[in-house]
Amino acid sequence: MTIQVVKVTVSVPSELVKMADKVAKERKTSRSKVVASCLEELAKKRLEAELEAGYRAMASDEQREKEALEWAENTIEDFENAKG
Repeated sequence: MTIQVVKVTVSVPSELVKMADKVAKERKTSRSKVVASCLEELAKKRLEAELEAGYRAMASDEQREKEALEWAENTIEDFENAKG
């Protein structure tokens, strides 16, 4: 699989550049790969947060459906009991 690479110019505080350079040296890689790795991690965390929010919404919907079904069952039961 070929990954398309695009050059970008960004302004970053000097302390972050120093940290990126230190990490790059420790990992024996380039500053660009360190920055790309950080962006990948950010993207992964955002996706996980979005998925979690979606699952929570689905669970909430399921709970409301369950409560509605219970209410309907109770209402039918009450109606049948009132009929005789």
